[in-house]
Amino acid sequence: MTTEELYRQIGGDYADTLRRLGSSERIQRFLSLFLREDSCRALADALREGRAEDAFRVAHSLKGMCLNLGLRALGAAADTMTEALRGGRIPPAADALYAEVKRAYDQVEAGTALLDTPN
Repeated sequence: MTTEELYRQIGGDYADTLRRLGSSERIQRFLSLFLREDSCRALADALREGRAEDAFRVAHSLKGMCLNLGLRALGAAADTMTEALRGGRIPPAADALYAEVKRAYDQVEAGTALLDTPN
């Protein structure tokens, strides 16, 4: 799978990301770094432990990384989570909101594993 195909599959903005990062190889490198950080796990931990402020920071950071990488679907889910956590408490809908973040994150992770790697 090419990087452009991956972005189409996951609802990303390949053209804008390519314009900013300059090459498909750089996009792949940054995607790999993004996935190694595992913000999704950190968000789940903060939510499970009731640490609303930490969950807000992680969700906000995740949203920013998604904006930089053109990951629109995951970024939108992270944005919704960020806004729900903005009040300093974990909302009743947190589990459903997290499920959407996790679904979009898993799509990025699965698709990235199928990328053609440059020689």
